[in-house]
Amino acid sequence: MSLPVPVSAIEALEAECRKHPQVEVKYRHHFAEGVYAREVTLPADCIVAGRVHKQSQICILSQGRMKVTTEYGVVEVEAPFTLVSPPGTKRAVFTLTECVFTTILGTHMTNPEVIHDTLTCATEQEYLQYTRYIPCHS
Repeated sequence: MSLPVPVSAIEALEAECRKHPQVEVKYRHHFAEGVYAREVTLPADCIVAGRVHKQSQICILSQGRMKVTTEYGVVEVEAPFTLVSPPGTKRAVFTLTECVFTTILGTHMTNPEVIHDTLTCATEQEYLQYTRYIPCHS
């Protein structure tokens, strides 16, 4: 078992990847009462870094094989695979084959752009700033 990958390392990887040609992917958006699912098909040999999520979410790999950063380090996973990510998580993946990956969030919002802007942060620093404003209840 390897060590967890720090968010700063994923952000550095993301910055390096921006220097190279980008792959255009199309997201499919699904809604149910209080639930939003964002599904994407990723080509093989692709590096993807997600955003920092403000709330927990469920991630499902329904097709393919990939390497993904987890709290246990980088692990290779194969569909079907499900992972629960706690708030503050930023993941990176390397697709070994074509993959279908879905992120599921609890929300009543129905505009994908608003959900993206409201429930995620671009950087760990932005997330840490956000957590300073969350009221504590006992």
